[in-house]
Amino acid sequence: MHESHLMENLIRQIGEIAEAEHARRVTGVSVWLGALSHFSVEHFTEHFERASTGTIAEGARLDVTVSDDTKDADAQDVMLESVEVEV
Repeated sequence: MHESHLMENLIRQIGEIAEAEHARRVTGVSVWLGALSHFSVEHFTEHFERASTGTIAEGARLDVTVSDDTKDADAQDVMLESVEVEV
């Protein structure tokens, strides 16, 4: 459930950025995974692919950075770093 909520929020954020940029599609997404986010790159990718199906972000290249700093203030978070669009 927690993962689904995170992905819904991420896809919503991506959609809002794409809309503001008048994008035809999203071509790339970069995210940062906190050390305590409970996501591996593979696990996150699976969830992203499923959540983005049927959205403007479907098929976007995904770049994932994983932190190993458990003391980082955002260690439990998934943070959107950038969105590349095609207009």
